[in-house]
Amino acid sequence: MDRDVFERLLDEVACELPDEFYNDLNGGIIISDEAPCHDQSVADDLYIMGEYRRSAMGRQIVIFYGSFAKLYPNMSEERLKKELRRVLRHEFRHHLEGLAGQRDLEVEDEEEIADYLWRHEQRKRRRQSGQGRLSGFQIGRKRENK
Repeated sequence: MDRDVFERLLDEVACELPDEFYNDLNGGIIISDEAPCHDQSVADDLYIMGEYRRSAMGRQIVIFYGSFAKLYPNMSEERLKKELRRVLRHEFRHHLEGLAGQRDLEVEDEEEIADYLWRHEQRKRRRQSGQGRLSGFQIGRKRENK
């Protein structure tokens, strides 16, 4: 996956959003080369695609180029743009809900993690019984630095 193409597509997707979404996002959108796994990842198969961060330094959205490159090395530009749009909007929803004092998406993310853990347990049981395995997982997440 070409980083220049990734950056261009992310910029295009970011420009689709209303200016009001960027209010109080003083750290902007950052691209990281990291491919971090979620701290509840059972088998290094739950990659963080994006993250909304709040700290004393401000608010920012991080998009993990490394995670995209690891999971989707040969994805078409059209599909990559669609996935970037999904992840960026997810992180902006964290931002906007945070400003409004809401946490609906945090609850949804927690439910998604619980589902991942349940599916991983099912995969483990299937392997133990010789029935095969399920595929890997991904998720966006919010982190607060205090």
